[in-house]
Amino acid sequence: MVKPPLRTKTIGTKVSEEEYLQLERAAQATKKTLSEWCRDVMLARANGQAPRNTQPNDAGTSRALMAELVALRTILLNVLYKQANGKSLTEEEMRQLIKRADADKLKKAVERLKQAEGSLLPEVQR
Repeated sequence: MVKPPLRTKTIGTKVSEEEYLQLERAAQATKKTLSEWCRDVMLARANGQAPRNTQPNDAGTSRALMAELVALRTILLNVLYKQANGKSLTEEEMRQLIKRADADKLKKAVERLKQAEGSLLPEVQR
C-alpha cells in the first residue's frame, strides 16, 4: 500500500460561531472530521470540481431527478410527435413507450450530468 504524501502545510481562516457550527454539521453529515471535510471541499474547488460527499446523497439525488426528467422528456416528445402527425397512441404503445424510457433513463441522466459538469469547469481547465 502506497502512503499518501505527508501533509506539512496549514491553511487557516476565522469564522463566526454560527459559521463554525454550519461547517461542523456539514462535516458530520458526511461522517468526516471538520478538517477532512474542509480539505476535500477546498481541493475539489481548486481542481474545478464539485466537492464530493459534501452533503449526503447529493449525487444520488441529482442522478435520480435527472433520470426521471429524461424519461419524462422522452415520453412527452414521443407523444407530442405522434399527435402532431395526427395519430394517437394505444394503451399498449404507451406502456411500451414508458418501458423504453425507463430502461435507459439512468444511463442518459448520467451522460447529461457529466456534460453539465464539463460545461461548468473554468475555461482554462477545458
